[in-house]
Order: sequence, then structure tokens, then C-alpha cells
Amino acid sequence: MTSFVLQVVQTLLCIALAPLVTGLVRFVKSRLQGRRGPSLLQPYRDLYRLLQKEAIVADSASWLFRFAPYVTFAAVWLAAAMVPSFSTEMLLTPAADLIALVALLGLARFFTALAGMDVGTSFGGIGASREMMIASLAEPAMLMMTFTLSLLAGSTAPAIIGGFVVGGGVGLEVSLALALAAVVMVAIAETGRIPVDNPATHLELTMVHEAMVLEYSGRHLALMEAAGMLRLLLYMSLIACIFAPWGVAQPGAGLGGLALGFVAYCGKVAAMAVALAWFESMIAKMRVFRVADFLGGALLLAVLATIFLYVSEAV
Repeated sequence: MTSFVLQVVQTLLCIALAPLVTGLVRFVKSRLQGRRGPSLLQPYRDLYRLLQKEAIVADSASWLFRFAPYVTFAAVWLAAAMVPSFSTEMLLTPAADLIALVALLGLARFFTALAGMDVGTSFGGIGASREMMIASLAEPAMLMMTFTLSLLAGSTAPAIIGGFVVGGGVGLEVSLALALAAVVMVAIAETGRIPVDNPATHLELTMVHEAMVLEYSGRHLALMEAAGMLRLLLYMSLIACIFAPWGVAQPGAGLGGLALGFVAYCGKVAAMAVALAWFESMIAKMRVFRVADFLGGALLLAVLATIFLYVSEAV
């Protein structure tokens, strides 16, 4: 019963916290750039405004165009709910697996790309092709990072990997640092952040994610925007759970342990949001054709992490 209640809290926490994280990133970026910027609660207002509007659908759109936002949002929300945040005693913790998370994110990406091409506009086709190009490099890097962590901790479950790190069985592992760098680069690409994509622009030559959702409006656009916010929170939760699991409440922890885990989780997510805002303010967006080099570097780091792990164990 406790695991069920905590899972419900985790599921609701994801949808409640995701817009706040996006608002924090925008707020910090604005202050770093010398602007007043929007309120932290502006993403909530944007989603509420979109939900109140009528969804306009093109005549050439099929059922897939209407169906895709719901599948995308549900897949990303489920993936975010599976990643342990403030506690590992949750109903879906045994099912939480890095390979399953990659599959859920791939499902969301697949339907988003299909919806972008469904209407038949040139922007949707360009965005879908760019998204698939990014996915073809990001997914192998993510799977290679998963392979490295599974060799290190003996499991692909984030909760078990985090428990292995907290237990002190890691020490100074070069392979773990390389895996962290790889997953950060993949997260930047998957969430459409600078330098891979700019979520605040609508320039035709640079759009990736925005090009696929240009034809959406109303509640459909709200679901797509909420899925993007959840994806950002998902990667932050994944990094916090695997590479900085300290403070997460273990099974059997009382209310004090759960409260400490919640505070620690919020602090880690806030720190990563501030770091992301600082990073995006310090670097320029790269050209689309340089994205392959960027993600190729992530794949190389993930492969080197596995090699160094084998070398260190052999020594």
C-alpha cells in the first residue's frame, strides 16, 4: 500500500514540477542575460491558456495527427513516473529499467515525427528528418551508457544503480564520469536545448522539435509542450537518481526520510536547472550538420567508459 501511495505521489509530482523546472530555466537565463524575464509560473499559465483554446486541425490531417499528442504525452509521463525521485519504494520501481525508458522515449519520438509528416508541410518533414537523425545517434549513445552502468552495478535498474553508488562500491571511476558526460550530451539533444536546438526560436533553418509541432494548437499543443517539459524533468531525475543518489529515501524510511528525500530531490533538480540556464547563456547554437559530431562525441565517451571499465577491472 505504501508503494502504491508513493507511486501516485511521484506521478502527480512529475506533472506538477515539470512546468516549474522549465520556468526556472527561463527565469535564470533571463537574469543572466540582463532581462527581467517571465515569472516562474508562466509555463503553468501557458498550458492553461492552450487548454482553453479550440484545437484546429488541418483538412489533410489523419487520425494519427490527433492521436499522436496523447501517445507522446502518456509515454513521456510514464517514463518520468518510473524513475525514482525522492524514494525508491514505489510500485513501478521494479519495472523501471534504462532500456524500457529508452523504448518509451523512442515511442514518443516516433509518433511525434509521424505527426510532423502527416499534415504534409515542408516544415514538418524537415523537423521529422532532423529528429530521426538526432535519434539515430542519441539512442546508441544512451544504450552504450546503459551497458556501462549495467557492467558496473550488475543491473540496468536506476534504483539498483543508485544504491550501488551510495553503497560506496564505486570510488573514483573514470568510466562513471565518462558515462555522466555522455548522458548529459544525450539529454541536451533529446530535450532540444542549446547548442543542439533552441526552444525559444521559430527560425525555419534551425528548428527541430518546433518544426514538428507547428501545426498543433489548443489542447494538442498543450500536450506536446507538457511532454517536452516532462522530458526535461525526466533526464534531470535520471541523472540525480544514478549519478547523485544521495538523500533518496530507501524502502522502510519513515516520514522524516521521505521529507529529506523530497528536499534533496528538489535541490538537485534546481541545481541542474540553474546549471543548464548558465550553460545555455554561455554557448551559442551550433549548425544542424554539426549535431552529428556532437552526438558522435557522446557515443565515443560512452564507448570509452566501457573500455576503461574493462581495463580497470583487469588491473
